[in-house]
Amino acid sequence: MARADSTDSSNSVGACMTDMVNKLAGKVALVTGATSGLGSDIAKELAAAGADAVFVAGRDRAAGQVIVDAIGPSAFLMVLDITDDDALDRCVEHIVAQSGRIDILINCAAIYEDAGLASTRAQWHSTLNVNLVSAAVLTCKVAPHMPPGGAVVNLSSIGGKFGAAGRAVYPASKAALLQITKNFAVELAPAGIRVVSVSPAWTWSPMLAKVSGGSIDVADRVGGALHPLGRVGRGEEIAKAVVFAVSPDASWITGTDLAVDGGFACLGPDQGMSASRWFDKLSQPST
Repeated sequence: MARADSTDSSNSVGACMTDMVNKLAGKVALVTGATSGLGSDIAKELAAAGADAVFVAGRDRAAGQVIVDAIGPSAFLMVLDITDDDALDRCVEHIVAQSGRIDILINCAAIYEDAGLASTRAQWHSTLNVNLVSAAVLTCKVAPHMPPGGAVVNLSSIGGKFGAAGRAVYPASKAALLQITKNFAVELAPAGIRVVSVSPAWTWSPMLAKVSGGSIDVADRVGGALHPLGRVGRGEEIAKAVVFAVSPDASWITGTDLAVDGGFACLGPDQGMSASRWFDKLSQPST
């Protein structure tokens, strides 16, 4: 009897692994900002989950080709400026001509120009144009080619949920993404299309590598004080959450945000410590 149970368990595990690999079988995906960083991680995970075609969109041809080559024959490079409506039209038309539809749209492209209160009008316009307006416009262009069961994921951020000195433009763009996620979810629901956002906290990336001197250990040590799980996130962890969000497993989820943040959003300004612990820290001699 025990041996039968063991065999059954093995078969169940094998079936589960097959389901994971084939979770997105037959799907066609478009990922913006996919030639580097988080966007490239998402493109790779979509392909690993079985997507038939993953269109890697970004401005850097050389970097994008590296990503496409790493993914393999299911990946296709789309070099474009997402602030150019004509380029977006050509991109969508190309994908539909090649694949017949677009099942998955991941709005990941972003820029980080931000001088806080001192941000110029040009910085406001350029950041909102890339991070917010282009995501909205592309969703509008893709939606008519999405069949029922299609899904849109907007990459927001914990930065769009909290105040921070010295920042204004980037958080505003991410907060607005949270809002249009709700609006578009309601508008596209009758067509059977879901829209969700995913909000990472500190995640190992080119930007975090820059400020940490290229050391993920330093990033984990600094970030550990702000995230209950004690470290910064990894791109593949965010990407796996995105795969879940666009998969049939999330078929009853729309118009909401998935916080993939190591617990960051559940902390208040006290960083999860009681008042007594803060006063204890104050009484400890500084080193």
